[in-house]
Amino acid sequence: QVRLVESGGGLVQPGGSLRLSCAASGFFFSTYAMSWYRQAPGTERELVAVISSAGDNTNYADSVKGRFTISRDNAKNTVYLQMNSLNPEDTAVYYCKAIRTFPKREYWGQGTQVTVSS
Repeated sequence: QVRLVESGGGLVQPGGSLRLSCAASGFFFSTYAMSWYRQAPGTERELVAVISSAGDNTNYADSVKGRFTISRDNAKNTVYLQMNSLNPEDTAVYYCKAIRTFPKREYWGQGTQVTVSS
């Protein structure tokens, strides 16, 4: 059974930091690229960051560049999102996603809420 379980969300003040984790099971984690998406109320889900299967390539949305860092530990089947200098515009539900292009597979987690507010 495929599972992606996010954790680490919560309430943080502007300027603060959070580290999200996504623990994967039920599939061959190290063969999948991993990504983080977020969705704020009334908006479409947007890509935040992506990391290659080996962890040697990363890409970020312009809105988070220099503040967020995606990483992974293939020995622990876990992907992380370190979020620094958070601002209220970062408030959203954050989801992790596993992607493989051939054969095509993708899996989503259930999401974790991040709220940035004073």
